[in-house]
Amino acid sequence: MVDDAAAKPTRTRPVAADRKRAILEAAMVTFGMRGYLGGSLQDVAKQVGITHAGVLHHFGSKEQLLLDLLEYRDAVDVEPLPGGHIPEGAQLLPHLQTTAHRNASRPGAVQVFTVLSAEAVTEGHPAGEYFRSRYEHLRGVVRAALVDAGMDAADARVPAVAASILAVMDGLQVQWLLDPDAVDLGEATSVAIDAILAGVGVTVAAL
Repeated sequence: MVDDAAAKPTRTRPVAADRKRAILEAAMVTFGMRGYLGGSLQDVAKQVGITHAGVLHHFGSKEQLLLDLLEYRDAVDVEPLPGGHIPEGAQLLPHLQTTAHRNASRPGAVQVFTVLSAEAVTEGHPAGEYFRSRYEHLRGVVRAALVDAGMDAADARVPAVAASILAVMDGLQVQWLLDPDAVDLGEATSVAIDAILAGVGVTVAAL
C-alpha cells in the first residue's frame, strides 16, 4: 500500500509540467507583443492566473524564463518532424520552404522569434548569445545542404548563399507580420529561395 504522502509527488509532477507549459505559452504572447525588455513577469502571470511569485517559483528569474522559452519554441518547431529534428543534407532546402508555409499558421511563434531576435542585437541582451549561436549553426547546416545539392564546397559563394537564404526567410516574416494580407509568407519564401538557388545552379524541385 502506498501512503498519501508518497503519492503526492507523482500526482503533482504532471500538474507542474502543465503549469510550466502554460507560463511558457503566456511568455510567448507577452514577449512577442512587448519584447523581453517591455514585457513583465506580471503580464505573464496575469494570463496564467497566478502571481508574479508563482512564475518565479517555476523559472527563477525573468532571464531564465526567456531562455527556457527559446528552447521551448525550438522543441515545438521540430515536434512534428520525423525523428524530431530537421532534415539533413540537400533535403533541408525544400524543408525551409515547407517551414515558411507552416509558419503562416503560427503567427505567435513567428512574432516572438522576430521580436526577440531583433531585440537581441542590443548590448547585454540575455538572448544575444542564443541568437548568435543559432544563426552560426543554421548557416553551417545550410552551407552543408548547398554542397550536398551540388554546389562546389570550394565555391566562395557558398557562405553568402547560405546567409542570403536565412535573410530572406527572416525578412519576409517581418513583412508578413506587418501586413499579412499583402504578403503570402509561404509563396514569397519559396519564390525567393528558388531564385537564390537558381543563381548558383541548384533546383529545389530536383532534390
